[in-house]
Amino acid sequence: MNKTIKNYNKIVEALSPLTKQAEMLQKSIAPMTKMVEEIQKPLKAISNNTKITENLTKGLQSLIRTTELNNLGIYSKEIGELLSAGYIERVKQGYYRLVEHTKNDSEAMLISQLYPDGIICMTSALFYYGYNDRTPLTWDIAIDRNVSKARFNIDYPYVKPYYIDKAHLEYGVTEADYEDCTLKIFDKDRLICECIKHENKMERETYNKAIISYINDTTKNITNLLEYAKKRNIHKKVRDRIGVWL
Repeated sequence: MNKTIKNYNKIVEALSPLTKQAEMLQKSIAPMTKMVEEIQKPLKAISNNTKITENLTKGLQSLIRTTELNNLGIYSKEIGELLSAGYIERVKQGYYRLVEHTKNDSEAMLISQLYPDGIICMTSALFYYGYNDRTPLTWDIAIDRNVSKARFNIDYPYVKPYYIDKAHLEYGVTEADYEDCTLKIFDKDRLICECIKHENKMERETYNKAIISYINDTTKNITNLLEYAKKRNIHKKVRDRIGVWL
């Protein structure tokens, strides 16, 4: 028995240096372990919630709003960690998206996500239809005049809202394909109607080219144009501007 104890003591004594080295190694890696844990915190905030993972990883399919994050248990602290870790980015106040998909984003996709209720109009629509060959500097969007103006407090993309009564956003609307998405847009006849209504707000060269391009367009529908003009209370003005070319 004594011999067994002596052998045990010798083993403990022999292992003592190794035990001390292990303890020192554990202490030395403790700060690194803590750092890794801090880095992983924002990722855990996502991975611990399957639904938020699905929403965020949609990337280009949809932006995610603060309220949606809150509903999924992701609050300001976790959002801040995700931003700091570079996992998500703030598109505008209250709207976020995955950073890893940013390189694939188009302006049109952002417009479709931020303003699904908006309608492409004026110079943006003129360019789409080939009525203007100058690339617009802004996205012109017709929107309900009762929406919050704060929605347009955004640095990118550059958006110019045209506030219109909701009733006038329900006719003369079609769809336009912009690379990776589809946007609502005024049809050609409604577009020219709006250009004539806002004639004084347009550059004269752009306005004249739009009118001439429309007149020469074999797909135009004058009947629709005049119908839209009546609804916009500019019937006489439209007949005066277009009639002389017909």
